[in-house]
Amino acid sequence: MGAVLAVTVPFFALVLAGYLAAQRRLLPEAAIPGLNAFVLYFALPAMLFRFGAGTPIFDLLNPAVLVVWIVCALLIVFVTIAFTLGPVHLKDAAFGALVAAFPNTGFMGVPLLAALLGPAAAGPVISAVLADLFVTSSLCIALAQAHDASGHGARDAALKTLRGTLANPLPWAIAAGAVFSVAGLSLPGPLDAVVKMLADAATPVALFTIGAVLWRAGQHAHTRTPPAQYLPVAAIKLFLHPLLVFAVGAAAVRLGAPLTAFQLTVLTLAAALPSASNVSLLAERYGADNGRVARIILASTAAAFVTFSLLASVLGTQARTA
Repeated sequence: MGAVLAVTVPFFALVLAGYLAAQRRLLPEAAIPGLNAFVLYFALPAMLFRFGAGTPIFDLLNPAVLVVWIVCALLIVFVTIAFTLGPVHLKDAAFGALVAAFPNTGFMGVPLLAALLGPAAAGPVISAVLADLFVTSSLCIALAQAHDASGHGARDAALKTLRGTLANPLPWAIAAGAVFSVAGLSLPGPLDAVVKMLADAATPVALFTIGAVLWRAGQHAHTRTPPAQYLPVAAIKLFLHPLLVFAVGAAAVRLGAPLTAFQLTVLTLAAALPSASNVSLLAERYGADNGRVARIILASTAAAFVTFSLLASVLGTQARTA
C-alpha cells in the first residue's frame, strides 16, 4: 500500500492544487480554457505519441482488449440510464451514463498506470481511450439528442460527435505513434527533444488542469442537484465499472480470448479511475444539467483517491509479477 500511495498521492495532490488555485483565483478562470488547450493539443498528444511509438501495435489495438472494454462500457451506459431515467430526463441520463462509463484515462490514466505498473500498461489504456472517444462518447451524445422531434437528432448528433472525435488530436497522435512503432522510425534529434519536453509537461499540467476544470464546472452549474441524483452514478463509476470489467475480462479469458492477466489488471484499474473531467464541458455545450455532471465527476475524483489506491494495492503487485 505504501508503494501505491507513493504514486497516487502526488497525482491526486496535483488535482487538488489545480482546484484550490482556481478557487482562490490564483489561476484566473479565463486562463483555464487555455491551460486545457495546451494539454489537449500539445502536451498530451506528445505523451501519447511517445507511448505509441514505444508500444507494439498489437498492444495498442488488441482486439480482445477493445471488445472487453466496449462491451463493459455499453453495459454501464444502459444500466446507468435505466437506473436514473425518470428522476432526470434522457439528455441528463445520457450524460450521467457517459461519466459513469468514461474514466479519466487520457489526462490521468495513461501516466498514472504507467507509473504504477510500468510502460507496458500504456497499451491497454490507450486502447480504452480510443474506444471511449469513438464509441462511448458518440453513443451517449446520440442518446442525449434522441428526443429531437425531427427523428434525425440521434443520427446527426452521432455524426457530429464522430467528426469532433476525428478533429481531436489524441487519436491522431496515437496513430502517428503506431506508424512509427510499426515502421521502426524515430524523430530527428531536435524534434524528438521538443516532443519529449511537451510529453514531460503533460502529466503535471493535465492533473492541475483537471482540478481547475472541476472548479470551473461547479461555478457554471445553474442547479442544485440532490445527492441521490449524483452519488449513485459516482458509485457506479468507481465500483460497478471495474467489477464488470474484471468479470467480463475473466470470462473472456476462460473462453480463450488472448487477454493476459496483466492486461486485465490494467483494464480493471483503468475502469476504477474517476470520471473524465472534460465531460462537464461537453454537457455544458449540449445544454445538459452541467451541475449534476460536475458533481458526479467531483465526487468520483475525491473518492477515487481511496477506492483506486485500495484496488491498486490489491492488484498492482500481482500485475508486476505476472
